[in-house]
Amino acid sequence: MTNLTSKQRAHLRKLAHRLKPLVLVGGEGVTPAVLSSVREAFNTRELLKVKLQESAPLDVRDAAKAVADALDDVHPVQTIGRTIVLYRPHPDDPEIVLPRPAG
Repeated sequence: MTNLTSKQRAHLRKLAHRLKPLVLVGGEGVTPAVLSSVREAFNTRELLKVKLQESAPLDVRDAAKAVADALDDVHPVQTIGRTIVLYRPHPDDPEIVLPRPAG
């Protein structure tokens, strides 16, 4: 999958609204432990929230990009406040059906 369309991101934002953050990014920033936690969380779900604590050294958008760049097929959906919504489709059996891109 390449980039998400605005319609797909809107659909994922709607689904993520009820979710609670599963991973916290602390004062060390996006560490291998944080990446491992995100990777583990994606083993059981396709959509998750990551929360940056006040002590995190990165801006929320920089942290979202760092996580997405470090892990395969992870797409930042939204950043709001200090929360990041990430999406990674299940490679074999995706549960979330995205709207088709126009065209």
